[in-house]
Amino acid sequence: MATKQLRPLAPCCSLLVTLYLLQCEFCVHAILDPTDFLVLQSIRKRLDDMPGSNYFASWDFTSDPCNFAGVYCDSDKVITLNLGDPRAGAPGLTGRLDPAIGKLSALVEFTVVPGRIIGTLPQSLSQLRNLRFLAISRNFLHGEIPAGLGQLRNLRTLDLSYNLLTGVIPPSIGALPELSNVVLCHNRLTGSVPSFVSKTLTRLDLKRNDLSGSLEPNSLPPSLQSLSLSWNRLGGPLNRVIDRLDQLNYLDLSLNEFTGWIPARVFTFPLANLQLQRNSFWGPVQPANQVTIPTVDLSYNRLSGQISPMLSTVQNLYLNNNRFTGQVPGSFVDRLLAAGIQVLYLQHNYLTGIEINPTAEIPASSSLCLQYNCMVPPLQTPCPLKAGSQKTRPTGQCNEWKG
Repeated sequence: MATKQLRPLAPCCSLLVTLYLLQCEFCVHAILDPTDFLVLQSIRKRLDDMPGSNYFASWDFTSDPCNFAGVYCDSDKVITLNLGDPRAGAPGLTGRLDPAIGKLSALVEFTVVPGRIIGTLPQSLSQLRNLRFLAISRNFLHGEIPAGLGQLRNLRTLDLSYNLLTGVIPPSIGALPELSNVVLCHNRLTGSVPSFVSKTLTRLDLKRNDLSGSLEPNSLPPSLQSLSLSWNRLGGPLNRVIDRLDQLNYLDLSLNEFTGWIPARVFTFPLANLQLQRNSFWGPVQPANQVTIPTVDLSYNRLSGQISPMLSTVQNLYLNNNRFTGQVPGSFVDRLLAAGIQVLYLQHNYLTGIEINPTAEIPASSSLCLQYNCMVPPLQTPCPLKAGSQKTRPTGQCNEWKG
């Protein structure tokens, strides 16, 4: 039976609860738990719509809060809270997150759309023991990630990306047993990468922080399918870390300080893109078989030795700014002229020759750069501006390298 909506007589929280209970006295649905009711009120008081957003228009506390935008209930408890208009490009919210959020004892999912929410992450989030999905990205949260999040044993997704978070990644988060997605990229996190024990972790994205140190052996589970650690200060060798991650389909370790040989096994992974550029890898690159990864970027390292013909099957190959020597294998020329290679960047190495007819026509869809090696390029091809204007490496450098 429909009931008349009553307006609150005063702003007092207890009065609003009383009015809500009176209104729902004859309702056929369950009455929202009074604690959850008061929590939603507290959250609302600390947040506002940004200009152009009307997300909170439906948050009328004289009506059923389970019908509010972004609020989903099971019986008398809030189980999902999605704060903000989820439509792409919609304005978000401004304000702060109220610590009362920790009292939503049945909450399974908590998200906040991109906006201008400031302040720190409430420590009370650690009380949400049923939480499985926590995503608060692209806001202006600062401070440290609460170590108490390690108490959320059911948590599967943690996304705090694109904020201003500082401090270390709490080891307690790595100990969560059910994690499948961890996205903490684009923050100001420091310290080392903790070990992750979850056997179901498929995505780990920590790029664009200030993380340092080396990755411990067995610190990453074999279940990983996507690993992005670029734009940090991570170092040390990879062989004992990467070898076991044979389910990876995305790997970006660029712009770090990793050292040692590149493990041959990484070239057998089902990757679409291998990005190891701008590190300190050294030694020869020796894949055991023909590489089927479409794009491989090993540029700006200290790699040496001859270029392996096993790399000639790569469509976009960046080997520039290394220390490779010797002749370019003929298989590269064959693939290039047949348009099987789209990008072949070999500039700024110590290569001594390539067998290609000076009158050969490089397909319009392909790019070849050979300048600044220990040879005169047999044909002139456009190179990226960063390659500079010098066509050949000075003889003194080439002789010194031979010696």
